[in-house]
Amino acid sequence: MTAITLIHALEASIAPINAAFAAHWPQARLANLLDDSLSRDLAEAGALTDAIVARFRTLGRYAAGAGADGILFTCSAFGPAIDAVAADLAPLPVHKPNTAMIARTVAATGAGRIALLASFAPTLPSMLPEFPDPDRVLPVHCPGALDALQSGDAARHDAIVAAVAATLPEDCSVVALAQFSLARAAAAIAPQAGRTVLTTPQCAVEGIRAAIFHEACVENRGAIR
Repeated sequence: MTAITLIHALEASIAPINAAFAAHWPQARLANLLDDSLSRDLAEAGALTDAIVARFRTLGRYAAGAGADGILFTCSAFGPAIDAVAADLAPLPVHKPNTAMIARTVAATGAGRIALLASFAPTLPSMLPEFPDPDRVLPVHCPGALDALQSGDAARHDAIVAAVAATLPEDCSVVALAQFSLARAAAAIAPQAGRTVLTTPQCAVEGIRAAIFHEACVENRGAIR
């Protein structure tokens, strides 16, 4: 059984990604690591610090030492820190939460723009450089949504995100929900005509599964030789 370690900086990310694995890769054996002080410390620092990056490396090494076949981070605001873990643990598959969704978003956009919605503001500047054409991306913060979710008011969270989505310019043909915790709001946005709504969890599961199986095939070919 393939072992996947999920590393979270927000408690609200745990349920969506576990549900996505249950739906799209139930055979995977999951382990969840949570350090919810990371999001607070990033917000207070205003930018990634060497200390935060070092903490990511520590989390990654712990997961690898525990036998992970792959690591999936669910925290969208820490791209460079995840890159550092991937370099540290190569060739172990270490995935950002949004890589697979970004690829699918770009393919679905056509001539329109991408509206990138986030409830955690530092996610937006972290993710924009990951798009091949950031000028086509409209970053949009949903103020108050994350506070509502963390206080237990999921319905208000979804309503805030849907209200923000309703104000998007008409040329935004795709709405990309940047965080795993935002996936629950997709159903509230979807009825808006003419827009594709993409979430990160399903894309992330499919992406790391493909990477794991690709690595296994490479290893098997090497063994045959």
